[in-house]
Amino acid sequence: MISATRINKKGLVPIVCRITYLGMRKPFATGIFIKPEFWNNTLQKAIPSDTEHQQINTQLSLIKQEINQAFLFLQVQKEQFDAEDIYFKYKGEDVKQAKTLMEVFTMHNTKMNALVGIEYTKSTYSKFTEAKQHIEDFLMHQYKKKNILLDDITFKFLQDFDYYLKTKKSFKQITINKSIQRIRKIIKLAIAEGFLFTDPFLLYKPKKVINNVTYLTTEELFKLENHIFSQPRLDQVRDLFVFCCYTGLPYQEMATLTKKHIVKKFDDKFWIDMYRQKTKKQFSVPLLPKAISIIEKYQESKNILPIISNQKFNSYIKEIAEIIGIEKKLTHHIARKTFATTVLLYNDVPMEIVSELLGHSKISTTQEHYAKVVQKKVSEQISTLSRKLDK
Repeated sequence: MISATRINKKGLVPIVCRITYLGMRKPFATGIFIKPEFWNNTLQKAIPSDTEHQQINTQLSLIKQEINQAFLFLQVQKEQFDAEDIYFKYKGEDVKQAKTLMEVFTMHNTKMNALVGIEYTKSTYSKFTEAKQHIEDFLMHQYKKKNILLDDITFKFLQDFDYYLKTKKSFKQITINKSIQRIRKIIKLAIAEGFLFTDPFLLYKPKKVINNVTYLTTEELFKLENHIFSQPRLDQVRDLFVFCCYTGLPYQEMATLTKKHIVKKFDDKFWIDMYRQKTKKQFSVPLLPKAISIIEKYQESKNILPIISNQKFNSYIKEIAEIIGIEKKLTHHIARKTFATTVLLYNDVPMEIVSELLGHSKISTTQEHYAKVVQKKVSEQISTLSRKLDK
């Protein structure tokens, strides 16, 4: 074809070649010029057939032949290619390599591993390595292959992955949502790097999860605090759990708590002052009397609190729940939820202060997790008010 809008001073226009393949077009200049009246658009050739125009037609024929050769080569050598790849091959340049999901996943995880202790925790890194493994397992199950091109990831791919995690891995929806959230981060990286141009997550919406917060009631917390254990290991784990019920510390912060984190502040009282490794946000928590008494109990030891692995902690706290008769699946994280609910919200501490004390990066996170708890508290207050008004 010719570009009639680009007539030069000699009255000539450039002849432009356009490669069209799978609905994609790649136009490029041939470097050949012709007068507009000597170009037959229907035949796509120069007329009349004199010496000058025969030479132009021969050049165009050679270009067409070389493009066909490039196309045939790519058909044999590559599973997938587009019009731009045909052009690159015709020009003798390297064909752009289509990236795969596992390539980008590896690139992301390698960088993340190098930033462990700087921007990320080991726990966050391990979750992305797990997510990569889940995808590899899914690909082998669904497609009998270990990888997939980014361009092949569709909305249906995400739906199938969701279904696979639910049926084959027996994951709960909240765990599935977290896994797909990590895949989404990889896709965003691929788009940012220019490896992918269409976002397969455009129409994807994670399935809503009804969030039932598990925590100890006032009565259960009292039973836990006052039970006498014959075994020192259980006594220590109980103390650590109760300490976190009154401070809201996650396991990582509890395990790394040192004397430098205990500071006396403006109110002449002691506070825990440290950074949350998960959010990299500084947070401060005032030490309530129960937390202070536990610190004092272990003041002769090398560390502020006894040191125990997360795995052993969760194993022992389940044993403790069975001994006391608490019919809840206790983990360390439930201590943090007990702090937010039984200790703070049920004692009328405002949501924004709860969010600050928990070290959440945004208040919406707190609201999302504890909205039902607040509703229950409101219901209790309204019931009390109703009884007063009935008198």
